[in-house]
Amino acid sequence: MTMVLSSTIVNVSIPSIMGAFGVGQDLAQWASTAFLTTMVASQLLNSWTSRVIGPRNTYLMALVIFSIGAVMAAISPSIEVLIAGRILQGFSAGLVQPLALATAVAVFPPERRGLAVGTVGMGIALAPTFGPLVGGITIDLVTWRHVFIVPLPLVGLSAIMALNLMPARNPLDKKPSFDWIGFILLCTALTTLMAGIGNGQRWGWESLHFLIFLLVGLASAVLFVVTQLRSKNPLLDPTLFLDARFASAVAVAFAFGVGNFSTNYSIPLFTQTIQGYTATKAGLVLVPAGLLLVALMQASGRLADRVPPHWPIIVGCSSFAVAAMVLATIDVNTAFITVALLAMFTRGSMSLISPNMGKAALSAVPAEKMAQGAGTFNFFRQMGGAFGVNMTAVTIEMRTAYHADFLTATQTNVKGPTAEMLDRVRELLNAAGVPSPADGAMALDYLGRVVYAQANTFAFHDSFRQIAVIFALTVIPAIVLGRSRSNSNL
Repeated sequence: MTMVLSSTIVNVSIPSIMGAFGVGQDLAQWASTAFLTTMVASQLLNSWTSRVIGPRNTYLMALVIFSIGAVMAAISPSIEVLIAGRILQGFSAGLVQPLALATAVAVFPPERRGLAVGTVGMGIALAPTFGPLVGGITIDLVTWRHVFIVPLPLVGLSAIMALNLMPARNPLDKKPSFDWIGFILLCTALTTLMAGIGNGQRWGWESLHFLIFLLVGLASAVLFVVTQLRSKNPLLDPTLFLDARFASAVAVAFAFGVGNFSTNYSIPLFTQTIQGYTATKAGLVLVPAGLLLVALMQASGRLADRVPPHWPIIVGCSSFAVAAMVLATIDVNTAFITVALLAMFTRGSMSLISPNMGKAALSAVPAEKMAQGAGTFNFFRQMGGAFGVNMTAVTIEMRTAYHADFLTATQTNVKGPTAEMLDRVRELLNAAGVPSPADGAMALDYLGRVVYAQANTFAFHDSFRQIAVIFALTVIPAIVLGRSRSNSNL
């Protein structure tokens, strides 16, 4: 729970990171994206490391790496060092998440596993929601650097418990083989594609730098698929996608990850940068939504056992799209309760999607490939989260520049609203004692700030609309899922 919380704890510190290092949002967002991207890849290492060095040593190794990354991020003299620290933290989080679930299944008898796994799952579901709140409180009480240190006492407690309670390596276990070539290709594809998308705005979308990253990423992805088709023990089994039900459920899972993490990123950022909320208040806006999600998960799980999964998925995706479109209308004057209710609307929609997409995906997988199916499904859901944050940050950056240029072109000092505002600002400055030669420059500076703030608001609106379109399109694979299910029943 602590490591998952760390994936979003940094979201409310993005404005502070931008100010501390003098970077734009396209670079600052890597404090979140680097964590998520590395976490996606390192999950595939969990099974191998657990069998080679044992669950206990894997767990302790992950805690040490996480702590080193936390210290690096906290004392980072540059944005590059901070990102490197987040990469280490994400790597360790990817190792721990599957291990936590596997341990719960291993140590509880079958009749108690449901409660055990549900308890672990509840912590994982709650953690991303409370991350911004914990981060916000920390920033307001001390500094943004301390958000990386806050989880360490719990990490220390976990280490003590692991030394006494976690199982060691079974000496009878044979050391398994691992597809290192496939893993390297996958990491290369993820890194280059995410970096290319995240930096395309700064480099230029037609620049040689961007094109090299894009080509290397695509080539690595293609080679990865080829190696997996030929591997006896693939990291991700591409043949699973030959089943339309599984492919459709994975498409929904990817969109689910996009919506979950992109809104966790953009809503607190909007309330801070546009509405001027404190970091604590910005983090608090998502808490009711997270509590609602956990409260509805059990009921949604029961619903998944009674109705075909595609119907709740269609309703959930449609309602999420509606909520995202309404989010695209909020502005500086929107009340806190309104933003919180809209966030609750999105999480209520997710509660319909989550258990049904998982059930649909794993129901389409043969028993002998259940482990590969679960790993592939979880991989694409987490990758959707990394892509969602990256896409949202780039969209906000690009659209802010676009709207700023457009709004600037409409401003004129001839008679009209702009001229009247400038005159009024100069009058106020003169009344405050600002001399005449300086009042014009200060009035123009104020106008520039107003234009940028409005452009930034419009950019957030565009990002919310983008998310709405993604979820509206996700209804298509949900419909395919329903038809495929009907054909399989026949």
